[in-house]
This record gives sequence, structure tokens and C-alpha cells, in this order.
Amino acid sequence: MIDWGFVLLMTVTGILAGLVGGLLGIGGCSIILPVLIFIYAYPEPAAIGTTITAVIITAISGAIGHIRIKNVDHSTATIVNISGTLGAVVGSIVFIWIMKMLWLLDLILGFAFIYTAIRMLYEGVTRKRAGSSSGDRVPGAWWAKALIGFGVGVVTGIVGLGGGYMLMPLYIYVLSSPVKIAVGTSLESFIGQAVTSSAFKLWQGVVDIPAAICLGVGTALGAQLGAKLVPKTPSWLIKALFGALFLVVSLKFIFKGLGWRFF
Repeated sequence: MIDWGFVLLMTVTGILAGLVGGLLGIGGCSIILPVLIFIYAYPEPAAIGTTITAVIITAISGAIGHIRIKNVDHSTATIVNISGTLGAVVGSIVFIWIMKMLWLLDLILGFAFIYTAIRMLYEGVTRKRAGSSSGDRVPGAWWAKALIGFGVGVVTGIVGLGGGYMLMPLYIYVLSSPVKIAVGTSLESFIGQAVTSSAFKLWQGVVDIPAAICLGVGTALGAQLGAKLVPKTPSWLIKALFGALFLVVSLKFIFKGLGWRFF
């Protein structure tokens, strides 16, 4: 019997996560994960597995949209998909080893979210726009892209985050990619490692499949709306506010991992 209240709740959560992710250019996974843990009280392993599975739908939907408007560097996406898949295997094996060490997972998640917080606060306060404004390729040597893919894949396998959260800023800040190409290419680049990480999590039994489907569909819908609102919204203000929010989230994870009370 379908619990339509649960379906609605998770779908709306996904829509809101996709909306915010679309506005910030970071994807929905970094919104969904702390919501599942701190609001819906999911255990960390289940939240990670459910998030990375939901992101598959979002990544495929987003990639198709960007392919249609020719915002994807397929050669870069191929390199990163292959190396990222290998990295995801390594990260997923590490996850198996530390899955029951919740304090360690909390610390890893906390430090991972600090990256998002600092990046958004910096871009918001300085009103910085990074990356080149023209071009249809992600610059850089193949080996540099392979290293990026492998590293992000390892992180994805462990904490269920990646895509817009890590690949897009790396394309922009490290490889000097045009922003629109970085966004489209990151989505296509992430599919392989997301599928690999999700397969491991499904095998381990730490995925809430109905929630993942609802969250994925909702995030895909919300991301489309968020993208349309970007031209009408002062992105620097949104990034500054959510940078502060992510800083609180990261500290909450770290305090939880250390067994300290968070005020």
C-alpha cells in the first residue's frame, strides 16, 4: 500500500532542494543529505545511500537538458566518468569499512560541508564570478581531469556528495572552464560514479528506495525552476546566506561526531 503522505513529503523536499540547488549552482544532494539526517532523523549510512541514489535521477535529467543546449564537453565527461567510477569503487569500499563508525562519518561530513560553506560565503561576500565567459570546452590536460574525477569519485563513494557540489567548482576554479560548460559537463561527468556508489549502497541495504525515487524526481523538477529564477535573484546574497547556513550544518556534524553539544 502506497503511503501518499510520505510520497508527497519526499517529493516536496526534493523540489525545495532542487530549487535551492539550482539557484546556488551546487545541485540538490548537499541540501538533501543534512535534511534527511537532522530533520527526518535518518541514520547517516541510510541518508548517504538514499541521497546518492536520488542524485542519479537528477544528474541524468540535468545532463539531458544541457546536452540539448550544447553545454556539455563530452570528452571531459568521458574521462571523468571513467576515473570517477574507479574512485567511487574505492570510496564505497572505504564506506563499508567505516559505515558503523558514525562518529567518523559525522566528522567526514562536517569537514566536507565546510568546503561548501567557505566557497559560498566567499562568492557571496566578494560577489565574485569565476571562470571564463566563453568557450565550449573544459580546458586542461587529460591526466588533470582524470585525477579530479578519481578524487571526487572517492569522496562520492564515502559521503554520497559530488556532481555540482565538487565537480563544477573544480572545473571553474582549477581548470578555468566557462561556467555554463562546467555546469552541464559536471552533471554528465557524475553519472558513472553516482550509479557505482548507489549500487554499493543498495547491495549494503542502506538505501530507502521509495524516498530516493521521490527525492530524485522532486529535485529534478525543482532544479528546473531554480535555473529559471537565477536571472531574477541576487545570487551573491543567496550564496552568502546559505554559506552561513552550511557553516552551521558543518559545525553541527563535527560537534555530533565529537560527542559535544551544539548550541
